[in-house]
Amino acid sequence: MSMDHLLQLVLLIGGLGLGAFCFSLMRRLRKLNDLESGLGGAIAVMAAEVDRLERAIRAARDEATAASESLADEIETARRERAIWDLRQRIGLAAAAPAPAGRRLRKRVEAVE
Repeated sequence: MSMDHLLQLVLLIGGLGLGAFCFSLMRRLRKLNDLESGLGGAIAVMAAEVDRLERAIRAARDEATAASESLADEIETARRERAIWDLRQRIGLAAAAPAPAGRRLRKRVEAVE
């Protein structure tokens, strides 16, 4: 065997080895990208979960905003009612308080004289 034949045999064996390696990589890549059991499936599931969580976050944010606005309205209503209640208390205390007796007596005394 000549040196040329030996080098061609080495190249042929190397090429067949690389072909087998590429074939095994192709099979592994197909398994990896399989949508049911591989990484592709995991990525699809994660993408679906991210979308579901984003919708849940948006819904929770909307509910929190609505609850905050409702609470602000209730607080404002309570403040107005408290002001009205304070005013009624002041009016009730002023009506229940006796009038100064000294002034009425003087007017009556002056009217009698």
